[in-house]
Amino acid sequence: MITPRSPIYLTHAPTPKIGDFALLAALEACIRASLLSVMPLVIYRAYGDAGMVSRIYLCVGIASMFCGLMVPYAARWVPRRWLLTAACGFYLTGVTIALVGGPSLMALVLLCNAVGTVTFTVCLNAYVLDYISRLDLGRNETARMVYSAIPWSAGPVLGVTLLNWWEPAPFIMASVFALVLVAVFWRLRLGNGRQITRARAPAPNPLAYLRRFAAQPRLIAGWFFAVMRSCGWWVYIVYLPIFCIEAGLGDKVGAIALSLSNALLFTTPLMLRQVRRVGVRAGVRTGFAIAASFFMMGFLVSGWAWATVGCIMIGSVALVLLDVCGGLPFLMAVRPAERTEMVAVYATFRDASGIATPAAASMILLVVPVAGVFAACGIGLATGYLVAGRLHPRLGLPHTVAAG
Repeated sequence: MITPRSPIYLTHAPTPKIGDFALLAALEACIRASLLSVMPLVIYRAYGDAGMVSRIYLCVGIASMFCGLMVPYAARWVPRRWLLTAACGFYLTGVTIALVGGPSLMALVLLCNAVGTVTFTVCLNAYVLDYISRLDLGRNETARMVYSAIPWSAGPVLGVTLLNWWEPAPFIMASVFALVLVAVFWRLRLGNGRQITRARAPAPNPLAYLRRFAAQPRLIAGWFFAVMRSCGWWVYIVYLPIFCIEAGLGDKVGAIALSLSNALLFTTPLMLRQVRRVGVRAGVRTGFAIAASFFMMGFLVSGWAWATVGCIMIGSVALVLLDVCGGLPFLMAVRPAERTEMVAVYATFRDASGIATPAAASMILLVVPVAGVFAACGIGLATGYLVAGRLHPRLGLPHTVAAG
C-alpha cells in the first residue's frame, strides 16, 4: 500500500497566488472581526463614559503608530516571516491579558491587537507587492474582500452575542483563529519575499523613509484617502454602538448594523468592475461624496435614532466602495525598491485615523452628544472628495479606454 506524502519541492515552493493572500487576509479578519464590536462595548461598560473610550483609543492609536513605523526598521534585522508570526503573537498576548487581567487591562488588550494588526498589514502588503503584478492589484484587493466577507459579516454580531453569553468566549475564538493563521502562513512557505537588489548603504531610519514618502504627492494622496475612509469606519465601529446604547436601542444594534454593512463585501467584484469602467478617480470621488452626505444627514436626524442608524448604514455602503478603490492610488505609485518602507508608512493610516477620530471625538463630546461625531466625520469625508479631484482622470482605466 502506497502512503501519500506531501510534495517535496526540489527547487522552491510554488509561487503564491492571489487566493493565497486573500486566505491569509480572511483569517486575520476572523481575529479582528471577532473582537471588532466587543472591544468598544467592554471598554464602555468598564468606564461608562464615551469620552473615556475616546481617550483610550487615542492613546492606543499613538502607541500603535509608533510601532508601525518601526516595523521596516525591525525588518532589517528580523526576517519577514518571523515578523508576521510575531503579529499573531501580539494577538495571542492580547487574548491572554483579556482572559486573566479583567476589564481594567482592556486598554492594553486593545494595544496588543493594534500592534498585531499593523505588523500583519505591513508584512502582508509587502508580500503582495512582491508577488502580484501592478495590473492585478485591483483583483487582489477584490479577492481579499470577498474572502473576508463572511468573517466581517458574521464576526461583529457573533462576538457581541458570545460576549453576552460568556465574556471570555469571543477572546477564545479570536485566539483559535490566530493559531490557524500562523499554521496556514507557514504552510504556504512564503519565506521572506523576493529580494530587491539595492546599492549598499546604511539602513535608513524611520525619519529617512518618511522624508521620501513626503516627497511623493501620489503616495500622500493615497494615504490620505485611506485615513479618511478609516475614520469613517472608526466612527461606525466605535461611536454608532455607543449612540445606540445611549438612545435606548440596546448593545446589539450597532453590531448587527456593522455585520449587515460588511455583508456588502460580497458585492466588491461588481464595484471593482464599475471602477474599472469609470476610473479610479470617479470611483473614489463617488465613495467620498455618498459617505459624507449620509454621515452628515445622520447627525441632522439624530432626534430619530433609527433614522440615524439607517443613514450611517447607507454611508457605510460608500465606505465599502472606498475599501475597493481607495487604496489603489497608493499601491499603483509604490516604487519596487521601497516596498517595505512605503507599505509601512501606508499602514499607519489605521493608526492615524485611530488618533484623529478619538481626538476629535473627545473635543466634540465636550459640547455636543455622540451624534456630533457623525457630522465631523462627514466633513472629513467631504475633504477626501475634494482631494480626490486632483487624481489623474485616467488612473486605473485600461490603456485602450485611456487612449480613446
